[in-house]
Amino acid sequence: MEFKWSDGGKDDFPDLQIKVRDEIVTFGVPDEIVVDENGVVGGGIHLKPEEVNELVAKRDDVVFFDGRNAFEAKIGKFRDAIVPQTETTRDFIKELESGKYDHIKDKPIITYCTGGIRCEVLSVIMKNRGFKEIYQIEGGIVRYGEKFRDRGLWEGSLYVFDARLNLEFSPSAAVIGECDYCKSPTNHFHNCELSDCRKRILLCAACFEQYPKPRCSHHNNSLV
Repeated sequence: MEFKWSDGGKDDFPDLQIKVRDEIVTFGVPDEIVVDENGVVGGGIHLKPEEVNELVAKRDDVVFFDGRNAFEAKIGKFRDAIVPQTETTRDFIKELESGKYDHIKDKPIITYCTGGIRCEVLSVIMKNRGFKEIYQIEGGIVRYGEKFRDRGLWEGSLYVFDARLNLEFSPSAAVIGECDYCKSPTNHFHNCELSDCRKRILLCAACFEQYPKPRCSHHNNSLV
């Protein structure tokens, strides 16, 4: 297991829970995944952060492919990355089989996700669908950001699944997100007011002060 450390307190990180699942990340195709004592079988070539930069410098046709849900890329992504229009991990199968990405099947593709776990499976799924040259970043965005901060190919903030919701790799990280209400720069997500909604809303400080109980565009907020 590759351990990762991140600053935060007891309010940021919920209690540890251990659950048994058919898939560690639910793409919906458990029969395609084979795991042995070394991990997932048949995935992409693992690249260390410095090897990512070396590949991009050596090849002019490298494609970054975001393996996260699309909203996460609103505040941070690799430069010129393809961001599939996915709301949940299950959406990737439909996206990959849609034909939208057939033009990159022969190109070197670097898949990336928060900590690298999702890409262990995504890389196999992509190879099974005809993508020929697949790479993945060891330790994901986290390891790349720790190595290069804001001096590499990553731009913006990293969305995280704890109470912090985002983190920056340096104090000078770019803010690439836009407030869903006024389009001002922001990297701060908030939950939709409705408890049964799982949508995240990007709000600047001024709009959140004016609308402390925001609703997402799916729930008819007066500003959206």
